[in-house]
Amino acid sequence: MENKYIYNLQNIDLEKIGSLLKEGKLIIYPTDTVYGVGAIMDSIDAIKGVYNAKKRNFSSPLIVLVSDPNKISKIAYIDEKHKENINKLINKFWPGGLTIILKKKSCVPDIMTANGDTVGVRMPDLKISLDIIDSVGGLFPTTSANISGETTPRSYKELSCEFKNRVDIIIDGGKSPVGVASTIIDMSGDTPKIIRVGAISIKEIEDVIGKI
Repeated sequence: MENKYIYNLQNIDLEKIGSLLKEGKLIIYPTDTVYGVGAIMDSIDAIKGVYNAKKRNFSSPLIVLVSDPNKISKIAYIDEKHKENINKLINKFWPGGLTIILKKKSCVPDIMTANGDTVGVRMPDLKISLDIIDSVGGLFPTTSANISGETTPRSYKELSCEFKNRVDIIIDGGKSPVGVASTIIDMSGDTPKIIRVGAISIKEIEDVIGKI
């Protein structure tokens, strides 16, 4: 793969990676759940690049991975009605496999939220993920590193050659420790709503915030 920046956990250069990402480059990197593909939020061309790499239409939103829960306030609103429960979920499941959907702020590009008024936010439980997110300021739009319709990669070996050829930076982090996509809960409406069951079970969530 020519003109690619390929790293493993022993030779990674976070300063270089951060610099490349800020230029609008795309990266494949491991998270605790599955492998992700990401690009900086303040470059529309970079965001479009993620969609193009996945052959994905713009009706499917990206989520934003954060390196610290305090970063949420940069991109989303926490409704006072749900604030207590959101804080309980964050305290219990972050870092980890729970994506929380909240009302987005205007700085989040409409193109990455399917022109909707919400954004999904998650803090992964893997040091290399957090380091990469930190290298661009603590906020990083991400989705699974596969062409839409194909199997979601749980390890470096499961990444397709075709998809790897569509990005600029690749991190070989071995196998994602969880290997299951995150659970998604929508906390932006009147009542909490499970959108997808993944790494965190409904029972685990209900044990924290009550019946959904």
